[in-house]
Amino acid sequence: MKNFSEDVRLAKKGSTEAFSRLYAEVYKDLYHIALYSLKNPHDASDVVSDTVLDAYCSINNLREPEKFKSWIMQILSAKIKRRQKEYYTAEELNDDFPEIDNFDYDSVELKDALNRLDSESSLILSMSVLGGYTSEEISRICDIKSGTVRSKLSRIKEKLRLELTPEI
Repeated sequence: MKNFSEDVRLAKKGSTEAFSRLYAEVYKDLYHIALYSLKNPHDASDVVSDTVLDAYCSINNLREPEKFKSWIMQILSAKIKRRQKEYYTAEELNDDFPEIDNFDYDSVELKDALNRLDSESSLILSMSVLGGYTSEEISRICDIKSGTVRSKLSRIKEKLRLELTPEI
């Protein structure tokens, strides 16, 4: 994992170039996790934009510069959870759940199985598979015990395996 310390130090002093370098290191992960969790490219872009703006404005609050990526993922996680709450309100009014337009799934079955996951499961799975985070990192970001993350991840993967394995 990249050491962000020097760029964080410079960003704290007001260097937009340093913050741009920090953003360049994490933007793909931010977007993929947001898209996977929200299932809507416009909402994913909005959440990532809000996350980056909050991170830029509060970079001075980051106490451990080497943990920049984990810190910005915590901000993203909170933004995703807030946006998902809006979905529940909208879903009560309209049963149509936002669809992903531009995300390349290997199969319709996989897309359907992933869409059936609850929001927390989607976030944990996306952070693990798409973001490459360990259970300890996900634990810190989502504020749940690392053992719980591991057991949930195991159950999520088993559920998907059972749903996607053809019966013989």
